[in-house]
Amino acid sequence: MFKVLFRAEIIGAENVPAAGPVILCCNHTSNFDPPFVGCYLERQIHFMAKAELFRVPGFGWIIKELGAFPVKRGGVSKESIKLAISHLREGHMLAIFPEGSRKNAGGMGKKGAASLALRSGATVVPAWIEGGYKLFRRTTVTYGKPVDLSEFDGGSSEQQEAATEKIMEAIRSLSQAKKNAVSN
Repeated sequence: MFKVLFRAEIIGAENVPAAGPVILCCNHTSNFDPPFVGCYLERQIHFMAKAELFRVPGFGWIIKELGAFPVKRGGVSKESIKLAISHLREGHMLAIFPEGSRKNAGGMGKKGAASLALRSGATVVPAWIEGGYKLFRRTTVTYGKPVDLSEFDGGSSEQQEAATEKIMEAIRSLSQAKKNAVSN
């Protein structure tokens, strides 16, 4: 569907490890982002979705089948964090949008992705979606090289903040790299 409707272009899929725990950290601009960021990869992807979506008849079942699990917004959901860590410890892949919501696109990242990565030892792969999902116009997902978070091994609050900023810089750099490639 994405290939036809949005002329999907995939760049850097080889940067996503074929096995082991992985957190894809991506910018967030649309409700299409969760399935789009993962549908061209060989692995099942799991992602958090706001709990309210699971109450929508039919839709809740669909997103659950696509790998979503609920998270309560506005606070820390211990159940969601435990489930995310469990997925990672089982060697699965999660997609997380560190901006938190589409309304914060381009804004500050939240510490959740860094915290999960530091606690689970998961590989963090930055991703950037560009194109706006306009019918029959190109929408691109670019996967960057994994982000090394080993310098933040202690996992203190300050280290999580620094790791979050490093992840956000890696995500933003994919946008800049694409702009530089187009201008050359």
